[in-house]
Amino acid sequence: MDLLLTYDVDTTTPEGARRLRRVAKLCEGYGLRVQKSVFEIVADEKNTLQLLARIDAIIDTNLDSIRLYRLPHNGLADVQTRGTARPQPHRDDLVI
Repeated sequence: MDLLLTYDVDTTTPEGARRLRRVAKLCEGYGLRVQKSVFEIVADEKNTLQLLARIDAIIDTNLDSIRLYRLPHNGLADVQTRGTARPQPHRDDLVI
């Protein structure tokens, strides 16, 4: 499934700054960063549930906000961009 994940982590304390780094690093393991706090992710249901459980273990639910949007099938292939934004190759072969 195609997902759009956004987050807003309160960074007014050192603990908040640590949570922000941890959430960002976690999301980098699941998808492509398209803006500072926005990730496009292609995942199955199992990986989506795993990601959400790991986020729940990091964030402070009284201060931080996570939003996960489930997009239509192949929704990431139909993204319109402006400015410096470029479509991302979510399903292309990876070269390692």
